[in-house]
Amino acid sequence: MQEEHPAHTAQTQFAVIDNCLQVGGMALTRLAQRAGSTPFYAIERALLTRRVQDLKKLMPEQLAIHYSIKANPMPALVAHMAGLVDGFDVASAGEMQLALDVGMTPDNIVFSGPGKTDAELLQALAAGVVVNIESLSEFRRLREMAGHWLYVPKISLRINPDFALKSSGVSMSGGAKPFGIDAEQIPEVMAELHQAALQLHGLHIFAGSQNLNAAAIIDAQTRSCELALKLAKVWMRLSDQNLRRINLGGGFGIPYFPGERPLDMVAVAAHMRICVEQLRQTLPEVRVEIESGRYLVGEAGIYVARVIDKKISRGNCFLVSDGGMHHHLAVSGNFGQVIRKNYPVVVGNKVEPEDPKLASVVGPLCTPLDILADQMPLGHAEVGDLIVVFQSGAYGRSASPNGFLSHAAPIEILV
Repeated sequence: MQEEHPAHTAQTQFAVIDNCLQVGGMALTRLAQRAGSTPFYAIERALLTRRVQDLKKLMPEQLAIHYSIKANPMPALVAHMAGLVDGFDVASAGEMQLALDVGMTPDNIVFSGPGKTDAELLQALAAGVVVNIESLSEFRRLREMAGHWLYVPKISLRINPDFALKSSGVSMSGGAKPFGIDAEQIPEVMAELHQAALQLHGLHIFAGSQNLNAAAIIDAQTRSCELALKLAKVWMRLSDQNLRRINLGGGFGIPYFPGERPLDMVAVAAHMRICVEQLRQTLPEVRVEIESGRYLVGEAGIYVARVIDKKISRGNCFLVSDGGMHHHLAVSGNFGQVIRKNYPVVVGNKVEPEDPKLASVVGPLCTPLDILADQMPLGHAEVGDLIVVFQSGAYGRSASPNGFLSHAAPIEILV
């Protein structure tokens, strides 16, 4: 009896016509001609729109959805998202400027990050965006700066809770972390903020990311709501001013590897309705927010490289492509994976082979780490064919060492 191996989740978001992948209503072969050269990233705008609309239909109407620009800061994509989401989360002055450039109102831009410089804090103050304070010293620097320039800061406190989002690909809380202020220190910061006669704009709790376990996300939501209400009451005892916003983070993942299945967003959204209702019972005017990056854009994008050589080495087939880890670090396994696993990969102009053979796709770099696919059914590809890596709309080009070995950077197109 042949052993069955876990399979990737079917990539049905893109159509296939005449055995060729379609992106934005265009055959991949034609899209490659439009791009001008390979490798390139392609993002389908209709898929971005559909994902945000579907999430909004599931979530409570009062919930605000923010896009985390760090997932993909491609300017055309960010401009498109500006018309779909309720706000942006940014993690640098560059991302903040991009958010402002595409027309997002400053009040709906939240600046996070544990290492903001004085220059970045001043930029945020002058722009009027919300600043997520991540330490007491950062608050004191911001307070002094605001007093010197007579600006009114929009302050939110990012909280490092004493729990983590279980089963997360990336843990952001639940212990000693560089992100946020430990929950037990928040009352002290609130007291100093009140003594300085400053308004507390809101609270921000982000427990983790890349999670496919609905039960784990629901548990984190419950505990985040309880913590937010507890700390909101601390502030209400100090001040007669109400909190304007509470951000419960996100953590929503997408399936990358064999055996992974999509997140049950219906269950997550149903519980979010309960959380929003609980928060608004105590804080009727509060704006409840979540933030998401890869869940909104990851599945809408592909990375495309062309086969430039096909070789057999001691019985193994290698497809050498013009793309690699310098463009897409995550697919090579060098962006946080402990054990390398394959992303879903196909030959984009020969999607459904009659007799698939195993092959590995490697890049042009002089390192054995430069692997796009390891022993996958791609052996029917020939020189000139197009290799497609799915799930590439998030943490692609901007999260990769594009300067490594001085190859040209990949093109990005929104279709």
